[in-house]
Amino acid sequence: KEKLMIKGLKNIAPYLSGAQPQEKNIIKINTNENAFPPSPGVLKALSKFEGNRLRRYSSLDNHELCQALANQLGINQEQIIVGNGSGDILALAFLSFFNSGDAVLFPDITYGFYKVWADLFQIPFEEIPLSETFELVTSDYVGRKNGGIVIANPNAPTGIFKTLSEIEQIVKANQDVVVIIDEAYIAYGGESALPLLSQYDNIFITRTFSKDAALAGLRVGYGIGSPKLISVIQAVKNSYNPYAVDSIAESLATAAVMDTSYYDGINAEISQTRDWFSDELSALGFEVLKSKTNFILMKPRGVSAKALFEFLQAKKIYVRYFGDHGRLSDYLRISIGTRAETTKVVAVIGDVF
Repeated sequence: KEKLMIKGLKNIAPYLSGAQPQEKNIIKINTNENAFPPSPGVLKALSKFEGNRLRRYSSLDNHELCQALANQLGINQEQIIVGNGSGDILALAFLSFFNSGDAVLFPDITYGFYKVWADLFQIPFEEIPLSETFELVTSDYVGRKNGGIVIANPNAPTGIFKTLSEIEQIVKANQDVVVIIDEAYIAYGGESALPLLSQYDNIFITRTFSKDAALAGLRVGYGIGSPKLISVIQAVKNSYNPYAVDSIAESLATAAVMDTSYYDGINAEISQTRDWFSDELSALGFEVLKSKTNFILMKPRGVSAKALFEFLQAKKIYVRYFGDHGRLSDYLRISIGTRAETTKVVAVIGDVF
């Protein structure tokens, strides 16, 4: 029987996430999850959540969470939107802000979802090459016609951070378009672009509870911008998924915002372990990029990245290998686990190298 072609189907290459192995007794450091559990306040809020609330729809404006974030960040509630993870917020931002027909700019090595969203939403884009040392070149984003800019700062998967003055140069030079600054990893040593909000209406900052708040399984993220930008993106959100953040998620995320001291403590410990881990690998002769995130990108010495990836996996240590991906094919990305986990990784690698 002759098969008929079906018209109108989307053909797109999806984002490939890190593996989620279900084995026990493994060291899973391949998807940049926080090494520590959620705060005691979050676990208490979970235990006390009233199940009867689930028969009703969740909040439309997420007032409780937005107000807690506004108080924490020292901004107005009208400058915040929350969504189902920062991926939801970023996708909404692409739909809301990039409609001029001009190419959106982002680095050639960065969070892989940017290209996927541009393809999915039929937004023209241009990937700007990072330097030979994986640095974003500020001048590449100044004086170039574009329909918007997206910068992860610190960048992923490189972990490299751009200073606030360099970010401001880009925002200031592109005031006729929206500049998105993805701050998923800002808690691990970078300097936030928040101070620019009072000077520029075209900056939109995205963040997530997945990394620094140890709530990757909860799926909550948020965006910060001028009231004008927030009103636009809120209208788009309410046009297709107004109840994006469920009642449990809002309750637990709000509790996380209230537990600042706990998260400051664990994220400082992760940053210290990252620096120690980087020094240990460098001492083995590995090339390690300077990171301001909860992961490092490194190039092994005397063995291919693929071979080391397979060796570690055989030892039940899961890290991220990007495969045949240009310059990244020689590198592994390793999330920072607990000090005990990271010490074991160093020992396993050290036994061979």
